[in-house]
Amino acid sequence: MHDVAIRREIVERVMARRGKLHLFDRLDARHTALVLIDMQNAFMAAGAPVEVPMARKIVPTINRLTAELRKLRVPVIWVCHQNDPDGRDWERFFGSFVVPEKRRQAAQALTAGDPLHRIYNELIVAPGDLATTKNRYSALIGGSSDLGSMLKQRGIDTVLIGGTKTNVCCESTARDAMMLDYKVVMLSDCTAALSDSEHLGTLENVIQQFGDVLTADEALRILK
Repeated sequence: MHDVAIRREIVERVMARRGKLHLFDRLDARHTALVLIDMQNAFMAAGAPVEVPMARKIVPTINRLTAELRKLRVPVIWVCHQNDPDGRDWERFFGSFVVPEKRRQAAQALTAGDPLHRIYNELIVAPGDLATTKNRYSALIGGSSDLGSMLKQRGIDTVLIGGTKTNVCCESTARDAMMLDYKVVMLSDCTAALSDSEHLGTLENVIQQFGDVLTADEALRILK
């Protein structure tokens, strides 16, 4: 896991604005869901095209958290990134941010049916868990996925967010969730980025403007 802490000046800024560091003293398990983003071989397997090595480090914490949340009947939702072959459904990304010689390999890893598209095999997925796919960074931007309808159908108003990358898909989803009036908790030890600084940048953004930042154990305490 990333060994970082929110800087003192950010803590002081948050305290001055709202009088306390953490937004939530209690969370209602009946209206909470865990959203796990992009925990796929494409991002997690050694040598994969879009590998985030630190994502492998958070697997034990995520497995421990999901086991406890299932006891509380909190839905566990696995969101996998999925694009059409060659990334043709997201030309703005694959045509601009990926060099041509790497485009096919990266897009193939995120194509349905490819072994790299599957959830990383060390993660424990239970029969009662939910799953969906997204084709943009945020799982809640219009048309990206059916996550929004899944949450509404279950009366969810609070989302715990884990996965990778902290500063890309996790942060994008967290921002949109807050804009849609969900309570948002970014799980600091269940998210991973390519560097400590990128990870910390998101945590500091979220705690100031978009939600709360808690460890898995802290989230469990206020859920129980």
